[in-house]
Amino acid sequence: MSRAWHALPGFVVLLAGLAMIVHGPIAQLPHYHDFADQRSAFGIAHAWDVLSNIGFLAVGAWALLGARGRGDVPEAPARNLFFATLLLTAAGSTFYHLAPDNARLVFDRLPIALACASLLAAAHARIHGGRIPGLLAILLVVAVGSVHWWSWTESLGRGDLRPYLLLQFAPLVLVPLWQWLQGAPKVERIDFGIAIALYAAAKAFELQDGAVLAVTGIVSGHTIKHLLAALAALFIVRMFLRRHG
Repeated sequence: MSRAWHALPGFVVLLAGLAMIVHGPIAQLPHYHDFADQRSAFGIAHAWDVLSNIGFLAVGAWALLGARGRGDVPEAPARNLFFATLLLTAAGSTFYHLAPDNARLVFDRLPIALACASLLAAAHARIHGGRIPGLLAILLVVAVGSVHWWSWTESLGRGDLRPYLLLQFAPLVLVPLWQWLQGAPKVERIDFGIAIALYAAAKAFELQDGAVLAVTGIVSGHTIKHLLAALAALFIVRMFLRRHG
């Protein structure tokens, strides 16, 4: 495959970044914190949006246990950090959903940003068979910066989610492109493809939070979003825990 094709992932990210610059600031949705399911249970406010974070906790714990004794691969440092961010996601989302507001939302978004950063670094190292020195550190700085940028601009009354959204977009495009260009094993490409499909479904349910609760009368779209996103993470974990070759 020509070198021009290998420049495709970088070109796609550059194009997405330029599109966001041209688009201008992307604000948080109005009434973002007004989730449909306001029910309490077991003395827990917003119980089902809180308790559904158990999925991230379970997947993260299983992943870290499964990673023991598998540190002899290039992606191990970033991979293990990604596994740990699933636990942080469970904690941060729980903290936020107990009393949703912008201050607590920082603790929800930061683990997600760190997860995207470590996922990118781990996937690159696994697919290319080696680490780029400093890549993980740079991506982690970008992750923290993306959340800080949103928080700072939000405090000024003109919140801008572009860096945070671009970081979420990057793994969905870059990882499949890297897998294709480097000829990654088909089973790993399937794992990540399923993860992308589940994540897309999770975002769709998130946008239909109230409508889902109105139809089911039992569960809201946001609660389902948590469960589907945790399931997506499970397939990514399975991909990383497969033996090389």
